[in-house]
Amino acid sequence: MIRICFTCYLMCFYTALCAQDISIKIIPVLNGQKIELDRFYKININDSIEFINLKFYISSIQFFYNNKLTFEESSSYHLIDLSKQSTTAISIKNIPNIKYNTIRFNLGIDSVTNVSGAFGADLDPTNGMYWTWQNGYINFKMEGKSNLSTNKNAEFEFHLGGYQYPYNSLQTIKLKLKNKQYIKIGLTLNEFFKFIDLATQKNIMSPSASAVNLSKNIAHLFFISK
Repeated sequence: MIRICFTCYLMCFYTALCAQDISIKIIPVLNGQKIELDRFYKININDSIEFINLKFYISSIQFFYNNKLTFEESSSYHLIDLSKQSTTAISIKNIPNIKYNTIRFNLGIDSVTNVSGAFGADLDPTNGMYWTWQNGYINFKMEGKSNLSTNKNAEFEFHLGGYQYPYNSLQTIKLKLKNKQYIKIGLTLNEFFKFIDLATQKNIMSPSASAVNLSKNIAHLFFISK
């Protein structure tokens, strides 16, 4: 009995010794600068914008080594909210000592979670990222002001989501890693404002073909930062 207990202790000790923590930092940027809310940014000769709200979901984080899955985070739902800087840091603890050179994650919430109903924590509807049971979660929310917008107070609003065909806007991003212990993932939004004309397209507030197209474009704007 003593020998069995000692063996179990050694196994637990070895597992703990070999475990590792991985830190992920999500950094939205514009013009090469980290985005801050309530600050104006020049995006072209005709327009300056101010971000009032920027939130999005990172989910289903996985690690691969040479295209082979080596680790998958359980209950992997993270709401990135620029009004709460602490949410831009994701810590995954006690990962086995695996090999990995690629990270994969979703921008948004998968259809299974959507049809399961709203949950707590980052999935809590009080976070302002849930429409209704029919439309589900908002995957990406951007609100602000633009010189070009003809809306009241020069505002624009892009609430991108939808999980039902043909408006499933969930996107998967896969990135090769450089620093494996501390991963910095940038999201450059300069290109976002090339996809749209804020003088004519100022609002998306429900699942649609436009929401899907913009979500696809945003997925290409993530990169591994130095």
